[in-house]
Amino acid sequence: MTFPVAAQRTDKNVQAPSELLLAVDDLHVGYGSITALRGVTLRVHRGEVVAVVGPNGAGKSSLLNSIAGLVRPRQGQIRYAGRALDSLSIENILRSGIALVPEGRHIFGSMTVEENLLLGATIRSDRQAVAADIADLIARFPILRGRWQQPAGRLSGGEQQQLAIARALLCRPALLMLDEPSLGLAPAIIDQVYKILHELHDRGTTILLVEQNATRALEIADHTHVLSAGALRLSGTSAELLSSPQFDAAYFGVTPPEQVPAS
Repeated sequence: MTFPVAAQRTDKNVQAPSELLLAVDDLHVGYGSITALRGVTLRVHRGEVVAVVGPNGAGKSSLLNSIAGLVRPRQGQIRYAGRALDSLSIENILRSGIALVPEGRHIFGSMTVEENLLLGATIRSDRQAVAADIADLIARFPILRGRWQQPAGRLSGGEQQQLAIARALLCRPALLMLDEPSLGLAPAIIDQVYKILHELHDRGTTILLVEQNATRALEIADHTHVLSAGALRLSGTSAELLSSPQFDAAYFGVTPPEQVPAS
């Protein structure tokens, strides 16, 4: 498969400045009286892995759903490759090069593995290239080959996650977004999923990843944001966050003891 960024990565810590691909500015999202995001601003450059970590209910899924067009923000702007996304339909956002692997994978259990995968090609008209990409994906995800005509509902959680990632890649996205890819998986299966993400990263795939599992996200990310109670609390490289005494407080949305006002 020809990925949008073909250059191989040799050292994730030494990179030339890259093109700004996604810009999120002052994003506010709500559902009725509930506010999910408050003033979120972040950047994703081409070829990067950017992670957003935080506890359940932090607003991570709302962030990705807003970018994908599934939720319309109350305030703020999302620009992709310099173009505002607020007026685009979900289909046109997908056609522009953004693909989402949703939380829970959203596999159609009664459909075969092949049928689920082909859903990723519905926006494409280059049939020969689609066939070549499917062959590449089967080689990359060999578990799918042996289950090709089986109902996807019979796959394990880890196998369904691989199918969901393969389906998104068949769209040939310039930006791959993943919502909680380790959720509900056994540690050994999480290792397999993150091995795939590392390989995609090495190929130059741009990834926006949201995770509760901060340890795994920090292992792969070039830059990480900590989201709690709908707001970004802390940002930096993996080394910076791992050494920060503010990390735990930012993740759980509490004020560090030294910042508690005197009574």
